[in-house]
Amino acid sequence: MDERGQVTAEEEPGYGIGAVARRLGVPAPTLRTWNLRYGIGPSRRSPGGHRRYDAGDLRRLEEMNRLIRSGVPAADAAREVLRTALVPVEGRAGGGPASVPPGRTDRVEERVGGGPMSVPPGRTDRVEERVGGGPMSVPPGRTDRHALPPFPPDPGRETFPPAPAEARPEIPTAAMLARAAVALDSQAVADWIGAALARHGVMWTWENLVLPVFETICRRQAETGASIEVEHLFSDRVLAALTRLVERPARPVNERPVLLACAEDEQHSLPVYALAAVLTTDHHVETRVLGARTPYPALADAMRRLGPAAVFVWSQISATGDPAPLASLPLLRPASRVIAGGGGWWDGLPPSVPHVTSFRDALTRISAALH
Repeated sequence: MDERGQVTAEEEPGYGIGAVARRLGVPAPTLRTWNLRYGIGPSRRSPGGHRRYDAGDLRRLEEMNRLIRSGVPAADAAREVLRTALVPVEGRAGGGPASVPPGRTDRVEERVGGGPMSVPPGRTDRVEERVGGGPMSVPPGRTDRHALPPFPPDPGRETFPPAPAEARPEIPTAAMLARAAVALDSQAVADWIGAALARHGVMWTWENLVLPVFETICRRQAETGASIEVEHLFSDRVLAALTRLVERPARPVNERPVLLACAEDEQHSLPVYALAAVLTTDHHVETRVLGARTPYPALADAMRRLGPAAVFVWSQISATGDPAPLASLPLLRPASRVIAGGGGWWDGLPPSVPHVTSFRDALTRISAALH
């Protein structure tokens, strides 16, 4: 006990993560990853508020460690440990509610690094333009950013293959995904983003996971001045997942492609790839993505070579939102509809260039250019 007669963390029932790490010979960060990614971790909370491993938790971890050392992949080892359910999970110490069963992570507290999640999973109507993620903003009160009715499924297109039910990764909450990003667990971020895209599609993943996590990261940056590395890791994993989806459909509905690019010096390219992925997977539209910081002469050359039906140019920050270069883009026959997307554009866009700030508006404008 301490000087005030209170029980210290070392004297509380159960085992702390340091003691478990020493006993198993497994680094504490690895134990945290197993808990975060697979739900194999401490099932108790002591009267002092500390998470503690009990005897059942130790047996699960010992079996997990044994399987991995024998050559079983970590994900397969975790499934085997959870399936065998070596011991029932007891209630929390102190008369609290029962702990979350092994493998269940849907009761993870909505906190990332000590900061509360201000946007509950599924809420995106309060998310505005943010640095690093480049989400398309939603005007106050607007929640109708769903895509246009999709075309019939394209049986010839390769997509993420459905995994067997017992092997399919769970879909995380925004809080779980944010915790993985803050922990710089790139594999967990990649696995969860991929699973969400496979099961729910681009729009659901963008609105329910990507936007809320970026809001959390940006709030941490504003509060602490840190987390740039978190932003970069999360952006990289999201971009990698979206890029896989931006392929030519087996039977595209358009003869002339849709060209998407960022304005010159605009580095926030995720919304461009997200829009291209929606067009490809939901509408079977052939696209070409030029990515971040596209010089206007290069964009003009690409227009002349491709003859696109629509050209979408993204500007997120005002430093890249000068509309004058859009007026100098080539006039083609047949014409290419130029569309300006994002909140960075200044006033004075050419009359022929519509301005959109949501996926729905962008899809509507692009759809009109294709018909």
